[in-house]
Amino acid sequence: MDTRRATGAARPPGIPGCDDGAVSRKPVLRVRKSGALLVAALIAFVGTMPLAGLRWALAPILLIPLAVFVWAWRAGTDVDTDSLRVRALLGKTIIPWSRVAELAPDPRGQVAALLTDGTVVPLTGVTSGNLPVVLKAGGQPVSSPPPPD
Repeated sequence: MDTRRATGAARPPGIPGCDDGAVSRKPVLRVRKSGALLVAALIAFVGTMPLAGLRWALAPILLIPLAVFVWAWRAGTDVDTDSLRVRALLGKTIIPWSRVAELAPDPRGQVAALLTDGTVVPLTGVTSGNLPVVLKAGGQPVSSPPPPD
């Protein structure tokens, strides 16, 4: 047993830990899709169970609502002062704020990031309604386009 921890003695210099300020966690804003998708996927899973129970050949049909459930749970955008992390069902894309030229909503209210190289990346879960909160969490200035004449 390490008696230094039990007695509260200080950690030797050069060894990282909580008490020397070397370990910190960035504040992250997690923007996700509606929880209604999780409920709908669960209902679909329960609804397909009788069909999948008829024959073993139909059992893989349970994978469809299961995949939707996992996607709804995982997909979204994580925001911190360094970058945006866009998460999908199987992967993620990390976009540093230095590569973002602008964030703009489309006519449906979904927000996409226009990168400095011209690439457009849709931000999962981010809407025009929560765009100011995302910008504030990322430490970015909030500006709006001029009104049309």
